[in-house]
Amino acid sequence: MIGFYNYTVILTYLSLVSAISGMLFTLHGHFRLALMCLALSGLCDMFDGKVARAKKDRTEEEKQFGIQIDSLCDVVSFGIFPALWAYCMGMSGPVGIGILILYATAGVIRLGYFNVMEEQRQKTTGEARTSYSGLPITSIAILLPLTAAAGVVWKEHFLFLLHMIMLAAGILFVVRIQVPKPKNLTLAFFVAVVSVALLKIFRIF
Repeated sequence: MIGFYNYTVILTYLSLVSAISGMLFTLHGHFRLALMCLALSGLCDMFDGKVARAKKDRTEEEKQFGIQIDSLCDVVSFGIFPALWAYCMGMSGPVGIGILILYATAGVIRLGYFNVMEEQRQKTTGEARTSYSGLPITSIAILLPLTAAAGVVWKEHFLFLLHMIMLAAGILFVVRIQVPKPKNLTLAFFVAVVSVALLKIFRIF
């Protein structure tokens, strides 16, 4: 069988499985469950790099495979899936479709550029990355649940807010700004915030 099969890519594949499940939920109108899948994909992506780096005896081919497979799965999980969700939630007019095309295209460009730069970086250092150039595409796993939670409170403004978030995210994917890589405490904060947003979406409080 082609490919590399070890524990370093398990979380990446779980993120993809969750995203595909979320897309199916979206197509059947289960939008809240779909958002939970998006958050789970983001959670898996949050730790897949840490798991991969824990394996010190990876070959160069395994490292490069990990970079490629991570970005390919991210295209689905945080590019196509959020665009599909937003379309089904009401971004189906000409302006909305244009924004979603921009969002998905910018996401692909960002991931392709990241692959090139990460490959070059790993040739010079084995240390973990400290910052990103542009907004990471995985940020949408935080932004969409927060947007949906805001929509529970301000229903009349939800669609406008969704348009603006998707447009801003797409632009920030490819704008050359330095975004610090979050530390463990910051990641824990993001998990807590998204958890609260999901509780609000499911109207648990």
